[in-house]
Amino acid sequence: MHLARRPDLRYGRPVKDVTSNNFGVLIAYLVPGATALWGLSSFSPSLRAWFASTPSNAPTISGFLYLTVASLAVGMTVTAIRWACVDVVHAATGLTAPDLDFSKLPGKVDAFNLLIEIHYRHYQFYSNMYVATAITWICHRIKLEPQCRLSWVDLAFVFVEAIFFLTSRDTLKKYHQRTQQLLVSVPSPEDHH
Repeated sequence: MHLARRPDLRYGRPVKDVTSNNFGVLIAYLVPGATALWGLSSFSPSLRAWFASTPSNAPTISGFLYLTVASLAVGMTVTAIRWACVDVVHAATGLTAPDLDFSKLPGKVDAFNLLIEIHYRHYQFYSNMYVATAITWICHRIKLEPQCRLSWVDLAFVFVEAIFFLTSRDTLKKYHQRTQQLLVSVPSPEDHH
């Protein structure tokens, strides 16, 4: 897919659109990272300023850049937490990665990359959002003080977390199944003798 450009009316220069070349990074790291940062912004005036949404408090270009870079860094950290927690739970409950034969990859690189984009990137999003939402909820509860009564926000958190976890499991399962179909050699009849 080519990189589409559209004019940016404010600065008179073309701006890159979100395409398949950058969509995976956006959903896998930036969105979960920004979600976790939003939760942490309860404790930091600087972070709150980066998230300002009213015109009088709108973030500066440097604030936007800081937010983007910080979201990417936090998104990578969320990924590490996901690897240590969610991936372990999935593997312990029977969703293990297949033993792939990468000698079968030549001539199939485009298909393998497609599987990453349509399944694994979505797995990263759902599982990273599972972690990022937990971080945001913990920050919310700390800000309210832990002894506060449960509210609809807490019920919504449980519901959304269940959806993120189940969807992450489904997308990872599809990724494993399809990569296995692509990169596992089919035993020949003489292998059974």
